[in-house]
Parts: sequence; structure tokens; C-alpha cells
Amino acid sequence: MLVTTPSRDLATGLVSALSATTTGTSPDTSTGPGSAPTDGPARVVIDLDLPGATISRHLYGHFAEHLGRCIYEGFFVGEDSALPNTRGIRDDVVAALRALRIPNLRWPGGCFADDYHWKDGIGPREERPRMVNSHWGDIVEDNSFGTHEFMDLVELLDTEAYVNGNVGSGTVAEMSEWIEYLTRADDSPMASLRRENGRDEPWKVPFFGIGNEAWGCGGNMRAEDYAALARQYSTYVRDQGGDPGNTVTRIAAGASDDDFAWTEALMRAVKNLEGRDGEAGPYQAISMHYYTMSGPWEDKGSATEFSQEEWYRTLSRAARAEELVARHSTVMDHYDPHKKVGLVFDEWGTWWNVEPGTNPGFLYQQNTVRDALVASIHFDGFHRHADRLIMANIAQTVNVLQAMILTDPESGALVLTPTYHVFAMNAGHQDARALDAHVLLPEEPAEVDGRALPMISASASTTGATALVSLSNLDAAEPRTLVLDLRGRSVTGHTARVLTGASSAAHNTPEQPDAVAPAELSDVRAHERGLEVTLPPHSFATVELQLAD
Repeated sequence: MLVTTPSRDLATGLVSALSATTTGTSPDTSTGPGSAPTDGPARVVIDLDLPGATISRHLYGHFAEHLGRCIYEGFFVGEDSALPNTRGIRDDVVAALRALRIPNLRWPGGCFADDYHWKDGIGPREERPRMVNSHWGDIVEDNSFGTHEFMDLVELLDTEAYVNGNVGSGTVAEMSEWIEYLTRADDSPMASLRRENGRDEPWKVPFFGIGNEAWGCGGNMRAEDYAALARQYSTYVRDQGGDPGNTVTRIAAGASDDDFAWTEALMRAVKNLEGRDGEAGPYQAISMHYYTMSGPWEDKGSATEFSQEEWYRTLSRAARAEELVARHSTVMDHYDPHKKVGLVFDEWGTWWNVEPGTNPGFLYQQNTVRDALVASIHFDGFHRHADRLIMANIAQTVNVLQAMILTDPESGALVLTPTYHVFAMNAGHQDARALDAHVLLPEEPAEVDGRALPMISASASTTGATALVSLSNLDAAEPRTLVLDLRGRSVTGHTARVLTGASSAAHNTPEQPDAVAPAELSDVRAHERGLEVTLPPHSFATVELQLAD
């Protein structure tokens, strides 16, 4: 179908209205986690027989950039390392991520992607040219981890590749040749070059990013200028060789935070959403980025030392992520009411001041119970917007920002973070169908950082035979008792787990790797409406329900 382009005045009015609702000072729960009042006890009402949109497993995606110790010392230690490895890739990191059922991995950036020239990372390692990683520490990158190493990692992880191409300093031909090198099966020039470098069969690359943060480190472009480039570059990221099982979803580099005008420019540039072959074109998705911090950009706050005020401000800002998803989706709906173009939230998470004594360009930070609840709040919002949101990628997987895994540079010890455990406990939501979870609270939500913040966040999904309910107690100091008001289907059994720590700043270290780890939640009782659950302060819990036929 042809989508009529509205006038610029109409589009500008839409964006202005969205911006006004985001920047106002009054609390707003219409597009974020909300609650309704009740005269009775706190309840979460779930209609088990009314499944909605499918929650794509790709909402649980990950991000690995050439930044600090994420790739080198994180994933890749080299074949000569004393640490157990497979072709230089750490075995314990792979095992930990396979246990999460990691659905996709984004690489090589981030800002690094728009400085990266892929041909520098193929061929014999000793012959690969070096480059300067100007964004992250101004260090020399030796390109020993390149295309073959990344795709080897993808196969070891049993996951799917999200490759990010270079628009900022690259060329259309360079990007076109990379997708040919990766995915073409015959004797084309790039397929032949791949074979010369030791790989006969093509790889599958389901997702390809057309640059990154083009409004900033990816070229400091204006929205309309990048939109034109996104159409051009996407055209040359072709599905190679006619293999229907090796097609590419092209993802245009989208907005930061509440830059709805950027999203509007990309949607306006799509024009014919059907494309020549009946699929959306030239790109099939657009991205957005948003990070959570307790302070301003210049002083983001400490990862482990924070006040109760900072605790609540952080969680309120995490809740804002759902508001942004909803409002970017509204812009997209204006052009694409049938949701042919997906939204990809491919950078999210906490960003704190680096740990004292570490390289400020390496973005290494600890990970506490607070980070875990930031993740749980994000996932609750993602589940509610699964009709438009097709992928999300936490930043980043190992040793950088809100990492799943930390590796000790001295001992090599591996630590699973509280955020890792949220991903593990929530794994049952992947590819399940969302269920509405209505939170009813006896008290009015607190106003925090300009928005209402209920002390309970929840979401739910079902696979048919089971349902999974995720619950977060955002109260830093007090336990919360609530009723799971379960309707529409009979529940024959349940299991429950909880994640918390001795304090809201509790975190795992090589010396105390299980200070924050999942445990059985025993404080669950039968109730006439379903189940009654008591959540410890600052905790995340999941309740899995067995459903009758």
C-alpha cells in the first residue's frame, strides 16, 4: 500500500505535542508503568485467557562493542591464554551466555562501528593493519578480533548476528561488499575472498545496522541528511543469492532519548512501506537509544554508593524508557498503522561513573540490585509494547556499562551480575504471548523526578500451558504484600523465585559471587483470588504458573 505523506505542519505538530508531554513537570503514567487505586489490598490483575502480542525473544538481545575489556579480556583472550578457550574465545563466558538463551548479539558497535573498516579484520592476524580506537580510550586496536572471530562467537553461542555497518566514515561499496562476504554462497568476488580466509559456507546475518548514532558520533548529521543516506545504504545491503533462509532485516540508526523529530524524518523517508517485493523497504526497522543514570551527564552517579533519593530517581528514569518507546511508536503509527516497520531499542541500561582507578574510556562499572530493578522495569515496558518493539540490546554484555558478566583482570575470575540473573529469571517470556497485568495499589504513587512511580512493577506472559509473572518491589526499605488476582483459567500449581540482596547496593564480586543470586520465594500463599505474595524490599521475583487445559 502507498502511505500518504502528511504535510510538514501536521508532522511538526505531532512531534511538538509528543515533546510537550515528555518534558512537562506533572506526573504522567499514561505511557509508562502505572497503577490504579483500590480500597483493598495491593493486587495485580491478570486475565490468563486473553493473550496479546508475542514477546519476541530478540527483546532479550545483547551488545558487544570494541570498548574497554568487552571484546578483549571479556569474550576474546587468544588461543595462548591460560584460561580455557575455544579458538581464543573464553569457554566460561560462552557457557554463561548460552545458559541465558541469548537470542542475538550486536557488534562491532556503537560508536566504534562508524570507524571500523571490516577488511582490516580479516586474513592472517599478524598481517591485519592497526587502527586507533578514538572513541574509547584512544588506544590502538590490532583488529585481531574481526568478522571471522565474531561469527565464530555467534556460532559458539548458538545465537544470531546483528552486524552494525559503517556509514560515518565508510562507503556504500564497503557495506555492500561486507554483506556479500558474510552471506553469499556462490563464487562471487567477496564469497571467494571469504573462502580464501578459511570459511566455505556463508553465515546467516538476520540483522544489519545502517550506521550508529548518526546524530552524534556516527557523523553529526541532521535527520533529513541521514534519512537520505539510510535509504541509499540500505538499498545496497542486499539479500544475497536468492536464499530465502538468509534474508536481512535492515535497521536504520534512530533517535536518542526524546528526539521524536528524528524518528519522524526516518518514517517520512520510508515512503512506500510495501516495497517492490511486498516487504517494507528500504529499511525494515529503526532504532532508539536511552540510558539511565541518577545524575547529569557530567556526573552520572556512583554505581555502588547512592542515597535513597538517588535510588528512586534512577528507577523513575528507568520507567521513562517505556514512555519513550510509546511516544516513538506513536510517531511510527502515524506513518505505519499496520506496524510493518519495527522499533529496535538497541542500546539501553545504566551508565554510571567508572569504577575508581579504572580507565575512564573503558566504562567499567559495578552492577547492584538497583541495576537489576532497572532491567526488570525495562522488560515490563518492553512486554507491553511487543506489538511494535521487535528487538532490544542491553549495553553491554561483558565488563562495560550494565554488563551481564564481569571478569577480573588479575585472577580471570568470572562474576555473574544481578542483571544477568534478571535475564535468566525472565527467560520464559521469550516468544511467549503478553498478558495484561493491571497493578492496583491502595496508595497514590509517589511523584519522583516529574513522574508518578508506583512501588510495584509487573508484567506477564503465557505459552499456553504455563504463565510467567514478573514482579518488582521498588520500595527500597519495606516489603510489599500483594494479591495475584488470576482470572480466566485455573491454576494447578506454581513455583516462585526472588532476587535481592542484603542492601539495595549489594553486588557480586570474585570474593562474594553469590551476594545477589536467585533463591526460592517461599512467601507465597493460596488466596481466594489466586495467590498472595510478599516481596522483600528492593527485590525482583518471578512466579511461574501451571495452567489447566
